[in-house]
Amino acid sequence: MRDAAATAGDGEAMPRIAIKRVYDPVDRNDGVRVLVDRLWPRGISKEALKADHWLREAAPSDELRRWFNHDPERWEAFRQRYVDEVRAKPEVVDFLLELARGERGVVLLFSARDPHCNQAVALQRYLSSLIGDGDGASRAGDR
Repeated sequence: MRDAAATAGDGEAMPRIAIKRVYDPVDRNDGVRVLVDRLWPRGISKEALKADHWLREAAPSDELRRWFNHDPERWEAFRQRYVDEVRAKPEVVDFLLELARGERGVVLLFSARDPHCNQAVALQRYLSSLIGDGDGASRAGDR
């Protein structure tokens, strides 16, 4: 991961939040793997995905997901509406931040085809803003 082994000035590990498509190969350095889709991804078994958690509560509402329909022109509006939904679920935010601050960090897994306009990207960006981790724009496997 591009953001692996980041350290603060005092040598303490910095929180790590990465994203990865569910169809990408599992890597031993992935960190805690959390599926953030409401629906299970097509064509992939639980064994193959190797998700540590399936956090359906972190997914956008069905209404928002259908409205967005992966239309890039709706991306910014979707991102803001999705963040508003996530803010209303502090237990989800706290859980993910706790994982990010852990030794392994967290990898948000998503199944969308577009690697740039999906809920994992929006969630990563939002969580990173809460911990002061820049724009959080890293993908698991990037080096």
